[in-house]
Amino acid sequence: MNGNRFGRLFQVTTFGESHGEAMGCTISGCPAGLELSEEDIQADLDRRKPGQSMITTSRGEPDDVSIKSGIQDGYTTGTPIGLVIQNKDARSGKYEPFITAPRPSHGDFTYSAKFGTRNWGGGGRSSARETVNWVAAGAIAKKLLAREGIELKAHVNQIGDIEAPEVSFEEMREHSEENDVRCAHPETADEMQELIEEYQDEGDSIGGSIYFEAQGVPVGLGAPRFDSLSARLGQAMMAVPATTAFEFGLGTEAAEWTGKERNDDWEFDSDGNPTPVENDHGGIQGGISSGEPIYGEVTLHAPTSIPKSQQTADWETGELKEEKVIGRHDPVLPPRGVPVVEAMLALTLVDFMLLSGRLNPDRVDNQPGEYDTDYHPSNPQNE
Repeated sequence: MNGNRFGRLFQVTTFGESHGEAMGCTISGCPAGLELSEEDIQADLDRRKPGQSMITTSRGEPDDVSIKSGIQDGYTTGTPIGLVIQNKDARSGKYEPFITAPRPSHGDFTYSAKFGTRNWGGGGRSSARETVNWVAAGAIAKKLLAREGIELKAHVNQIGDIEAPEVSFEEMREHSEENDVRCAHPETADEMQELIEEYQDEGDSIGGSIYFEAQGVPVGLGAPRFDSLSARLGQAMMAVPATTAFEFGLGTEAAEWTGKERNDDWEFDSDGNPTPVENDHGGIQGGISSGEPIYGEVTLHAPTSIPKSQQTADWETGELKEEKVIGRHDPVLPPRGVPVVEAMLALTLVDFMLLSGRLNPDRVDNQPGEYDTDYHPSNPQNE
């Protein structure tokens, strides 16, 4: 199976299944000298982990990360970083009815049809649990970006037909972690919570969307056409499980705008450089970052595993069956999807920062050829 690696210079290769022994990833291309601890990574994993509220799955996974390589005395060494997260609360028995009778709209049938086999416990490799690896790698990417003055944030801006009003970056930073829905508009968050609980009580699920934004991104990230920032960002976001749409800037609303309305006029900034007056282009023009904030939206469909009776076809017996998914599943995905979207945004941006030369691929202090550094181990002393 290919398709398990993301990135060109900052490469993330993941492994693991939902009910396997462990999840994990290897990160190649992280420069040396970045101060990094398990606590730095754990903070984002705790935002993604199951069982954190009444509107998430009750699966009891602590998602504790263990760094296995690439660190010396608290700093990255430039060698591959190995991360492992043990699975502690897998209950595969709930999935036995679906070994040969696939859950509707899940990856059960397509995986079996392609490979002739699959790890069926918890959805195996097709489970959204695999995104725990992405969030772990994304936490490292965020630390690198923060050193360059780049900050990013996301929040849930829609659940079902309830949509939050536009909020500022500061409001996202201040309010998005204050409620279980992770919506930065508190009043709307309350309405979303009520709607989610209604579907949860009915044994059903509901979809929603996540708004993301990155500030401090320099001009010039991305390349024309197939390596454009928007194309690579689209690939990253469409890889997020349950994603049905990705947009940046005006997104689909651009279909309703005239050219005159959408076009951003130019003016000069304080340094005499051209700068757009508005940012309807979402920080990307011609596939290359314009220096304005990058923003967009990711739409996620309703979780497919629900405790309502649904029809399936058992290819072993040739029967049509009515089955219920009895396992532990989220009634909605965006609240736990926020750190996943942030991670994919961070991984995409840090890769382009390395590709453009704005980050030294060897070391964060940008001093090649020097080994006398604060983070280099001291020479052993003979007594």
